[in-house]
Amino acid sequence: MISYAYVFLTIFLTVFGQVVIKWQVLAAGAFPADTPGKLLFLGKLLVNPWIVLALAAALGAAVSWMAAMTRLELSHAYPFMSLAFVLVFACSALFFHEPVTLPKVAGLVLISAGIIVGSQG
Repeated sequence: MISYAYVFLTIFLTVFGQVVIKWQVLAAGAFPADTPGKLLFLGKLLVNPWIVLALAAALGAAVSWMAAMTRLELSHAYPFMSLAFVLVFACSALFFHEPVTLPKVAGLVLISAGIIVGSQG
């Protein structure tokens, strides 16, 4: 059972990192057109404490995934990672007011069905 907790921790940390990065990139403004501006923009983001936290979450997700892989078959556990798509979609609509469209919802239904089928046995 603890292996599944590691899988879900991996998913949570992955989604957390994506949401935080989107939040901070939006706060930073438009991506500059010139190369020096791009480098400065990215450099500022890389030292932003929230971005550092998001990158630490990605590292934590990788470590958690390694722990899960010690006890679960990859072909059984990996379909659960698709839950990240579902959660990112929900967070993007909730926090960033991104559109919820019928094709996106249909895609999420298919992803959910794939998780159910793909994680069996």
